[in-house]
Amino acid sequence: MSDRDGGTGPLLLGVRHHGPGSARAVRAALEAAGPRTVLIEGPPEADALIALAADEDMRPPVALLAHVVDEPGRSAFWPLAEFSPEWVAIRWALEHGVPARFIDLPATHTLAWGREERENKGNEGDKEASGEGASEKREREEEGEGEPGGLPSEPSEAVRIDPLAVLAETAGYDDAERWWEDVIEHRGVSDGDAFAPFEVLGEAMGALREAFGTGGHERDLVREAYMRLQVRAAQREFGDDVAVVCGAWHVPALRQRTTVAADRALLKGLPKAKADMTWVPWTHRRLARVSGYGAGIDSPGWYGHLFGAADRPIERWMTKVARLLRDEDRPVSSAHVIEAVRLADTLAAMRGRPLPGLTETTDAVRAVMCEGSDVPLALVHDRLVVGDVLGEVPAAAPAVPLQRDLDRLQRRLRLKPEPQERELELDLRKENDAGRSRLLHRLRLLAIEWGEPAVSRGSTGTFRETWRLRWEPELAVRVAEAGVWGTTVLAAATAKAEADAIGARSLADVTGLAERCLLAELPDALPVVMRILADRAALDADVGHLAQALPALVRSLRYGDVRGTDTEALAEVAAGLAERVFVGLPPACAALDADAAEEMRGHVDAVHGAVGLLGEGEGERHGEDSASRGGIRGRWHGVLRTLSGRDTVPGVVRGRAVRLLLDDGALGQEEAARLMGLVLSPGTEPADAAAWIEGFVGGGSGGGMLLVHDERLLGLVDAWLTGVPGDAFTDVLPLLRRTFSAYEPGVRRTLGELVRRGPGTRGSATATASGIPGFAPDLDAARADAVLPVLRLLLGPDETEDVDGPGDSSTNGSSINVAGTNDNGADDNDLVGVGR
Repeated sequence: MSDRDGGTGPLLLGVRHHGPGSARAVRAALEAAGPRTVLIEGPPEADALIALAADEDMRPPVALLAHVVDEPGRSAFWPLAEFSPEWVAIRWALEHGVPARFIDLPATHTLAWGREERENKGNEGDKEASGEGASEKREREEEGEGEPGGLPSEPSEAVRIDPLAVLAETAGYDDAERWWEDVIEHRGVSDGDAFAPFEVLGEAMGALREAFGTGGHERDLVREAYMRLQVRAAQREFGDDVAVVCGAWHVPALRQRTTVAADRALLKGLPKAKADMTWVPWTHRRLARVSGYGAGIDSPGWYGHLFGAADRPIERWMTKVARLLRDEDRPVSSAHVIEAVRLADTLAAMRGRPLPGLTETTDAVRAVMCEGSDVPLALVHDRLVVGDVLGEVPAAAPAVPLQRDLDRLQRRLRLKPEPQERELELDLRKENDAGRSRLLHRLRLLAIEWGEPAVSRGSTGTFRETWRLRWEPELAVRVAEAGVWGTTVLAAATAKAEADAIGARSLADVTGLAERCLLAELPDALPVVMRILADRAALDADVGHLAQALPALVRSLRYGDVRGTDTEALAEVAAGLAERVFVGLPPACAALDADAAEEMRGHVDAVHGAVGLLGEGEGERHGEDSASRGGIRGRWHGVLRTLSGRDTVPGVVRGRAVRLLLDDGALGQEEAARLMGLVLSPGTEPADAAAWIEGFVGGGSGGGMLLVHDERLLGLVDAWLTGVPGDAFTDVLPLLRRTFSAYEPGVRRTLGELVRRGPGTRGSATATASGIPGFAPDLDAARADAVLPVLRLLLGPDETEDVDGPGDSSTNGSSINVAGTNDNGADDNDLVGVGR
């Protein structure tokens, strides 16, 4: 084959990775030259995977994934889109029956090279990893996202130049993307001149390498030496009818006259690691530079459009934008499309560009279709300029057994991976939804974060689950990494849970793991976790650790209702843990500083919520009535009374104990007011009194509404606050500000009005007499009954008993279940009609 410079040798096609203009030019050059073989920049281990590119189920964007066999987390990607020149070269070779080979440095060296450098850094690397941004850098290195070819980032401190930016600046452009569009993307490939772009670009890169040397790409010397050896081997087999598709930066090095011995010397002593290679789906979003991939592009969706639109690309693009905006209920007509195209052409002419580029089309869309607003324009950029296209890989592609099991489960459960984020509502009473829940929870145990639990906007019953799903290409690496735990999702999650339980650092970690095992329904792992949990609970004497562990343990008891899980062993451990907390909490609350007291208040709140659930669970399991269910609650109330009456306990804990007793009905309002009066008496230090108030009415516990509806308590606070000495007021102000600033604006406004009227000088009865609505000494049963007919109309009549009439409180009182869990698995907070 004749070289375009007049000599003989391989045809060197220097390209820009993921450039649609380069892709079109490569196709034209291959059609004109008709080489006997095509060599492509990429890992040689993937040669056996090239044939899969012709499979009808293979749809780019896709990526070659290489990972170390004994360390799957150490991996590298080589992404390819439909408009990537390398992909076009592969498809051309397959269509014409021409052998195609990858000639870049093997992945065995690439992956081992990065691992060796990381190990050699030692302590220095550990220190760097602790700095800001180091974790992101390490992640990019491990995923091979630092180099166009997928190599890990270089450790060199040399400044790396951007060849396109230098050429753009030389041509008088301040934007390398715009220069590339004008020179390459908007340039048609004329007949008979298919090689001209590559000759010009190769000469430009040669001049840059003469001026800048390697430009900070020191590792390229080794890669290029290996490429030259592979090109020579191909020439010996096919002669000069060889086409090489590689990054334009490498073209001068491949033209360089070197000896075989010199090239082999550069490759001598490279580290090796056993690596596996496969195809994985990729996304347009991950092709974008913002995702961290070094050879990425800002606008993969736009480039994909340019590559696919053979004619009238601007008109077709504006039509896409209009369709998107109409789907979002924006008033966009065909007249908008016409005017946007005209404006884009005009802007291109004024700016001296051959065709409108992304800048001109964006300006036109903003002015015409978005009426100058950047809000709908951001949607256009996210959905079209970047895009959410997700590639597909055929089932014949190599994969670890765990990946194949995951694919099988995804098909059976009809849970297709998608690149865009979406919410999934699950009803665990349905078999398919329960299976989806199990799969997502098991994947989370394996650190495969496909789904993230979210707060449901509907019912809060335990049979409801809401997930946010989004499939990222990197999850393929996590699947390969999790493959060491087992060949199926169930086996891998079970083994991983058992290992995590053995290596757990704290008791709370073990209880959290037990909860996750119940959610994931891992019957074989749960006994192991429970045994370790019992051993840790027996040995751990720290009340704080026990208090942290109890809530997750008690929450787990509720899953038996809907999921059919046997939680009897869990209940025994939870009850024993609660008893140990009851015994150890009062001594642990003595002599604490402010920070420790605040932390202990959080523990008290957590234990209180857990005791409520634990008491209900005991009663439901054993068929006890409400009086006997108060056993564990009664013991807890005794602990709270002990905390509320000890002067050695910090004020914030004592105040919280009184408030919890008041909320549970274990302490009367008169007694609560008496205790508050004692604490707010002149003999108490202002700081301790302010902390007591913080515990009683602060922390987002609804304390503001308590003060609104009990003027006696508000009067005590008001009288104490006005009597705080001036020198002490400055000390207690931050705590009081934190307490009252957490209230809703309406609550703060009502409190201000009550204080202005002087609520501290009269009780609730006098407040009612003075005309302030909403206050009364006793419950007004008549006013309460008035709402029942409306509730009956909303919820429906009771189908299980006779209805005497809409005003009969005896029947109405039994037709509405306000608290408790019904047979359908509704949560305590659900308002459920009996006839439902």
